[in-house]
Amino acid sequence: MTEDLMTIREMCDAYDVTPRTLRFYESKELLFPVRDGQKRLFTKRDRARLKLILRGKRFGFSLEQIRQLLDLYHVGDQQHMQLNRTYQIAHERLADMESQRDELTQAIDDLREQLRWGEKVLASMKDTKKAAE
Repeated sequence: MTEDLMTIREMCDAYDVTPRTLRFYESKELLFPVRDGQKRLFTKRDRARLKLILRGKRFGFSLEQIRQLLDLYHVGDQQHMQLNRTYQIAHERLADMESQRDELTQAIDDLREQLRWGEKVLASMKDTKKAAE
């Protein structure tokens, strides 16, 4: 293989993804490997796109959002529109994540309170049982 092209196995090893994941991203038109018979050969562009896809997924972006952001790369404005839209989506996603975190923190606090109540009830039942013996 040339330095510029990677096989599906090399991509899987380098980016810790499965062949199925790469084929899925290809079917969603996020990656565009070169075909050599049945082989898929991934270019530097595909590798850069995969890094962005994986980062976007980690941040909770939808595949459609990621596809739209990647498509903005070729607008021809030195990526100004792409960066601006990425910033907007990231800002919205951060607000969603912070809201989810706050809800989860409240749920954890509520559950801890219920567990403390349960401990007291169980302890009093245990004391009542001992007193009845």
